[in-house]
Amino acid sequence: MDMGLSKTDLEIRERAREFTRKHLYPHELELDETECLPEATEASIRQGVLDYALNAVNHAPEHGGQGFSLVQQCIVSEETGSATNALWARVWVPPVCLKDGTPEQVEKYLLPACRGELSTAFCTSEPSAGSDAGGVRTTAVLDGNHYQIHGEKCFASHAESADVCLLTTVVDGDPTKPTLFLVDKGTPGFNIRRLPRFAQRSGTGHPEVDIEDLRLPTTQMLGDVGQGFELTKDWFVEARLAIAARSMGMAIRASELALEWAREREQFGQAIIDFQAVQFMLAEMATEIMAGKSIIYRVAQEIDSGLDRKTAHAKASAIKYFCSEAAFRIVDKSVQIFGGRGTMCENPVERLTRDVRLERIWEGTSEIQKVVIGGQIKKRGLDMYTGWH
Repeated sequence: MDMGLSKTDLEIRERAREFTRKHLYPHELELDETECLPEATEASIRQGVLDYALNAVNHAPEHGGQGFSLVQQCIVSEETGSATNALWARVWVPPVCLKDGTPEQVEKYLLPACRGELSTAFCTSEPSAGSDAGGVRTTAVLDGNHYQIHGEKCFASHAESADVCLLTTVVDGDPTKPTLFLVDKGTPGFNIRRLPRFAQRSGTGHPEVDIEDLRLPTTQMLGDVGQGFELTKDWFVEARLAIAARSMGMAIRASELALEWAREREQFGQAIIDFQAVQFMLAEMATEIMAGKSIIYRVAQEIDSGLDRKTAHAKASAIKYFCSEAAFRIVDKSVQIFGGRGTMCENPVERLTRDVRLERIWEGTSEIQKVVIGGQIKKRGLDMYTGWH
C-alpha cells in the first residue's frame, strides 16, 4: 500500500505553495487593516490563480476546471489555507452541483465560474435554519412558468457581491421538497438587508438577505423539486475536507512561526526552546498536525478510489471535527509561545487565531459533526471509524 504523494501531487503542492507566498501573503496586512484590496491587486491575484493552474480544481477539464483528485484538492487547500484573512477564498472553487445543471445552465454559469469570470454564493442558512437545515422556511410557489419566492437568509457568504446565488428553498413550504434556484445578481426581490461586521477581515461579507416577491422562471431551478439537499451532499464532503486541510495549513504556519520564535527568543539566559514546557507544547502541536494530515489524506485517497457516498459523508464529519478542533488548539499554543507578541495584529499568528475559530462553526459545527458521527456509530458500529479495509 503506497500512501505517498505522486510526482504530480508534489508538483501541485509546490505550485500552490509558491502561489500562496507570492500572491496571498504579501496582501494579508493591508486586507486586515482596510478590509478591502485595490481592484488592481484583486486582478493580479485572479491572474495568479490562472497562471498557476489552480482555478476550479474540483471541476472537470471539459468545463474549464483542473480535474484534480480529492487528494490534490486537499493539497491546494492546505497550502492556500495558510494565508490569513481568508485570502484562500480568492482561489475559486465553484459549487460542484453546478455540473448537474441543464446544458444551458452549465454554459451560462459553470463555464464562466471555472474561468473566474463569474462568482457564486450559497444562500442556505436562516434564522430558523442553521445547524438544522430542515428548518428552511424560504418558500417557492409555482405560478404559471415562474416560481414566486419569499423568505430570508443569513450568513449568506459573498452574496452581496456574487454574480449568482444558489438559493435553498422549500417548494410549497413543504420541508420534504428542498429545492435550489439560481438567482442572478440584481434580480428584483433579492435584497441585502444588512452586512454585519465579523472578526475575520476578509474583504467579503456574510450578509442578511430579504427575499420579497422574488420571481424566477422555472428554468432557474437547479435540478428537480426536492433535490436540493441531494445536490449538496457531495459539496459537503468536499467542503468539510477542504476545511480540514485548510485548518492544518493554518496550524502548520502557526507552528513554524512559533518554532522560529522559540529558537530566537531568550529568557533567563537561554532560548525558550530549551525549556521543557515549550518543547512539550511544540511536541503536542506536531503530533496533532501529523494525526490530522494522516486522516485527511487517507480518507481523500479512499474517496478517490471509489468509497461510497454515505461512508465518505460520515468520515468527512470526523475529519472536519478533529482537524478544526486540533488546529484551534495548535494556533492557541502558538500564541502562548509568542506571549504578548502573539496578540499583535501584525503577527500572522494573531490573525490565524481569528481565522481558525470559524472553521469549528461553518459547514456544520463541531457539535453537528459529533451528531453525525454518533448516529453512524449507533447504526453501523465503530468499524465505520476504527476499521481499515
